[in-house]
Amino acid sequence: MVTYIVRRLLTAVLILFGASFLVYLLTAASGDPLQDLRENPAPNRDELIRARSELLNLDVPAPLRYFYWLGGAVKCLAPFAATCDLGQSIQGEAVTDALSRAMGATILLVTTATLLAIIVGISLGIITALRQYSSLDYGVTFMAFLFFSLPIFWLAVLLKEYGAIGFNNFLADPQIPLSVVLSVGAASGLIWVVFAGGNARRRIIAFVAGFAAAAGLLFVLGNTGWFSTPSLGPVVIAVTGVSIAYGVTLLSAGLKNRKALYSALITVAVGVIAYYAVQPLLNSATWLMILLLALATVAVGCLIGYLMGGYDRGQSMRGAALTGLLVGGLIVLDRFMYAWPAYMDNSRIRDRPIATVGASTPGLNGDFWISGVDTFTHLLLPTIALLLASLASYSRYSRASMLEIMNMDYIRTARAKGLSERTVVMRHAFRNALIPLATIVAFDIGALIGGAVITEQVFAFSGMGQLFVQALHRVDPNPIMGFFLVTGILALVFNLVADLVYTVLDPRVRVKS
Repeated sequence: MVTYIVRRLLTAVLILFGASFLVYLLTAASGDPLQDLRENPAPNRDELIRARSELLNLDVPAPLRYFYWLGGAVKCLAPFAATCDLGQSIQGEAVTDALSRAMGATILLVTTATLLAIIVGISLGIITALRQYSSLDYGVTFMAFLFFSLPIFWLAVLLKEYGAIGFNNFLADPQIPLSVVLSVGAASGLIWVVFAGGNARRRIIAFVAGFAAAAGLLFVLGNTGWFSTPSLGPVVIAVTGVSIAYGVTLLSAGLKNRKALYSALITVAVGVIAYYAVQPLLNSATWLMILLLALATVAVGCLIGYLMGGYDRGQSMRGAALTGLLVGGLIVLDRFMYAWPAYMDNSRIRDRPIATVGASTPGLNGDFWISGVDTFTHLLLPTIALLLASLASYSRYSRASMLEIMNMDYIRTARAKGLSERTVVMRHAFRNALIPLATIVAFDIGALIGGAVITEQVFAFSGMGQLFVQALHRVDPNPIMGFFLVTGILALVFNLVADLVYTVLDPRVRVKS
């Protein structure tokens, strides 16, 4: 294994050197970095041209100039290098500074959307594969390809119009009309019908339940002023936590494993008690504190699962740990909701919280929770836009993979042995269905740092995509090479990660030195 990894890394370095040399030559041949100065009528034009030529070493032929850039880039790749020098842009800014700023904005914008698209898309693909040719299958397929075919800039503009401007207008007087309650209830009922399937009686019951749940919830929220002072509270956290415990146990161990179910339920009870205990700590929260609390939550869940025992302690520990982590997430979400009224009353917000441009509100003063709410409101719309546009590929790939796996001989053998359908799907089919998706997911995660150029433009994010496009327009070689270095390294690293993931998902696959 170690020999294989070292050999792949050495090969990746050679590929990176060769590709970067070609990109540098193509960039140098694409235009003249001095063109704007040659057309400048300023009296000091010759001095400006000479200064930029010295800055970019334009008096040196491009093949030799590449090695000047390479000498600084190698310092970035060396583990203990004191400096990282990727040159300067034609505006005199260090490329490393521009890259760090652009990468931060891009990670904020794209990471959440990509992870949600992976989780939701694969889940929908697996579900539709298990219910092939049902109304759910047709509905998910139609919606996935609808959002995939919509231009991202048009979808982003619609979200800004109705998701930001329209919702901000609603928050000024958060009263929900009866027509909206009935419409949302009917839409919810139809969704429940699609997921329920079955005969006519079952569909009618599902529609009534979905309609009543959505309409009742909207009626209560609208008449209690919840949109002005949102919160979950211990009761909602407890009820939701019990639902999470049953769902996690159903998927991970099966409800017949009572020890695993009791472990998850005990973890929920501990989480509700911790809701009161951690409030003083959350008043001075930091991201490090939230991370440490999350790790402590997982540890407590594992301990409860271990002490409960049972014929499979591992199932109890995994179920309790995941349940505890999700319940802890509800507690943190409730604390963010608690900061919502103060955020709304901030003079920089002026009762219009859902933002349409930028990554943060300039000049906003607030604690950890106020800053977190501000980040959420700025990322909400672009995240939704990227999520909707990315769902189709993940759902289609996972559906096709799951359908192929479910027709395999070993799946029929597992059913013939009398294994439950949950065991067949979760333990045998699901894991193997993820194998072809490992390459797709790895490449998407490696490419996300490249930025979403159109989305960044619509929502005024200065990310990696904008950095690359602006450098191309200016024929600015150093930012282009910095962009290539980052994205190239990520592509090669995650390609290696995909190969290693195969060995985890499929014991039959072994990497050989």
